[in-house]
Amino acid sequence: MKKLLGKNKILTAVFISGKGTNLKKLIQLSKTKKSPIKIGLIISSDSKAEGLKYSIKYKINKYVIKKNDKNSEIKILKKLEINKISFICLAGYMRILSKKFIKNFKGKIINIHPSLLPKYKGLNTHEKVIKNKEKYTGCTVHYVNDKLDSGKIILQKKIKVFKHDTADSIKKRVLEKEHQIYFKAILKIFNVI
Repeated sequence: MKKLLGKNKILTAVFISGKGTNLKKLIQLSKTKKSPIKIGLIISSDSKAEGLKYSIKYKINKYVIKKNDKNSEIKILKKLEINKISFICLAGYMRILSKKFIKNFKGKIINIHPSLLPKYKGLNTHEKVIKNKEKYTGCTVHYVNDKLDSGKIILQKKIKVFKHDTADSIKKRVLEKEHQIYFKAILKIFNVI
């Protein structure tokens, strides 16, 4: 996958479930000249996800997964094919992708996680950091494999945990770092930096 792209940008889908702050940042940065990606599709697991507004604002195709749809992954794969998507960024996507789905995009799905993996996989990472009196936490961009938050690490950013910190104050500071490193990780993958 590591190659210089010239004018041809890699068509990318971003999967979301919530506010879409990482999505917004990725869209903005994808419009820069040095970006190796172009966001061609937004997929959401929640029809009420705030981040869907960016599909309207930036005129990007979207697809919302219906609740309890057992064929949702087959439909997503069709949407990815129709939109010629060859790279996927998970950005607060609250569904676990099946082994079969991941196999279809092996080495082409990345995720951003709000902890310094391999510590604190899954949910409630900031609460776990407070509970365990960690001195540092942060965020990790990693490849997605068939084990939760266990793929090869691409980039991490560390922040100090202060005595007065709460899960919310950590979340806010970690999110700022997420916005900084997600695109850097993409540049690293495609050998642009």
